[in-house]
Amino acid sequence: MKIKFLGAVTSVTGSCHLVTTGANKFLLDCGQFQGSDETDDLNREEFDFNPGEIDFVLLSHTHIDHSGRIPLLVKRGFKGPVYCTDATADLLDVMLKDSAYIHEKEAEWKNRKNRRAGKPYREPLYTLDDAVTALKQIKPVLYNQLLEINEDIKVVFNDAGHILGSSIIEIFIKEDEEISKIVFSGDIGMKNKPILKDPTMIKKADFLIMEATYGNRIHEKNSAGIKRLIDIVLKTIRRGGTVVIPSFAVGRTQELIFEFNRFYEDHPDYKKELSGIMVYVDSPMATTATKVFRNNAHIFDEETKDYILQRNDPLDFKNLRFTRTVEESKELNLNTEPKIIISTSGMCEAGRIKHHLKHNLWNPKSSIVFVGYQAEGTLGRSILNGDKYVSIFGERIKVQAEIYDLEGFSGHADREGLLDWLSGFQEKPKEIFIVHGEKKSKEELADYIKERFGYDCKIITGVSEFLLSGEGLISEEELRKAIASPEVIQKIKNKISSLKDDLETILTKIHLSSEKNLTAEQVTEINNIVMEIEKDTMSLASAVIKENKIIAGDLN
Repeated sequence: MKIKFLGAVTSVTGSCHLVTTGANKFLLDCGQFQGSDETDDLNREEFDFNPGEIDFVLLSHTHIDHSGRIPLLVKRGFKGPVYCTDATADLLDVMLKDSAYIHEKEAEWKNRKNRRAGKPYREPLYTLDDAVTALKQIKPVLYNQLLEINEDIKVVFNDAGHILGSSIIEIFIKEDEEISKIVFSGDIGMKNKPILKDPTMIKKADFLIMEATYGNRIHEKNSAGIKRLIDIVLKTIRRGGTVVIPSFAVGRTQELIFEFNRFYEDHPDYKKELSGIMVYVDSPMATTATKVFRNNAHIFDEETKDYILQRNDPLDFKNLRFTRTVEESKELNLNTEPKIIISTSGMCEAGRIKHHLKHNLWNPKSSIVFVGYQAEGTLGRSILNGDKYVSIFGERIKVQAEIYDLEGFSGHADREGLLDWLSGFQEKPKEIFIVHGEKKSKEELADYIKERFGYDCKIITGVSEFLLSGEGLISEEELRKAIASPEVIQKIKNKISSLKDDLETILTKIHLSSEKNLTAEQVTEINNIVMEIEKDTMSLASAVIKENKIIAGDLN
């Protein structure tokens, strides 16, 4: 078995790793390179493999630096399935279509310039039709399900706590009657973040592929982050300025909405001053993504589930407005009243955020607040680095607004978070490969791992391939025992008990509700969901009966 690292090897974008076994070839992610024009051009190069020979793709999450070349992969001949969580599948329908739209618009803009300069026509990386075709190959699965891809490969998607649907992927590969286990961390989230569950702790891996985005940094506490953000908001509006927050449409935007919601509710001492300050989410994709979040509340953390069970909406409050049309977006910059604008893209490379930066970067009354990672070569990184002038739509803009970087809102675990996650392994993996980080971040994380655990790591700094040795691997029988361990069975029992409690709470709410308050649409939606619950309940009963028959047979 071999693994070839093809992306996220010199920076944090373009995540793509090829695993080759005796019988299969598959990819871990197929992400887009993002940053400078030179980095962007990497997306147009030929793949280091024949797309038609790839059997399947395992996708860790929906961010474009992990998923953005899937339509290109399909366009160039890939015919297999793309496995991901159901929430990731829902978000991909938004993200890949939006990405295709951006590629089409950028190609139009560049071709206008090329015609005037006598340069050749440039095709978009892929089109909306390509994205729609690729989406037909998406195969959603649930967290913690054991997915049998074929007789030799089994997969489990575990919650990574990074964004909705993000996964740490366990891959069990059978070769020569022995089973090896690869763990692909994807992007690991921070503990105690709103909405999302903490990253799943993994006990064992033969081969670990681990990210290092913030491998040499420590974030401030999230609770301090929202207080600091509110202080920045108050400071800015008191001088008549606007707060502009570049944010990823999926993850950071919903977290910000939730945090503003809670702060507006829980801090009456700020109520008078904040009551007139509107929060605008100016991104059609973020607006749609927020609806996807609502439809996937079953994977929220317990705190957010309890909030919903109390008939509260964690993603809405009276000062919040979503803007969709271009006219609404333009109006935000014509309106000089102090306000908060959350807009995409998070690294300021595309989307409406560039217009808001153009209208606010020059204004010393305004503030620009970064809440996510800014890759090298991006406009966001230039602003954070303290560049005095930046170019936006060909216009030179002087940076006079106040610039802030609130890493506490990052969806990535910091150094201590990464080390804490690694501490969950009960024995040393045979190999640890460090990817998805800038060179210094990967090197320093490897040093910290060596110092704390005594583990040596392989730092991936370029396209490279490794043979994965099969010594000391487990048998198939050992794997079966691990899958049906008492600990796993107890977790299932706990989950059933928790579901019972949630259903009782919901039924109580229904009895207290007035039937006259329900619309026809709500009644239809409730009825459809109840029918699905009934179906799944009977399937569960059948599985339990089957288990009892097996136990009785063993006793006889």
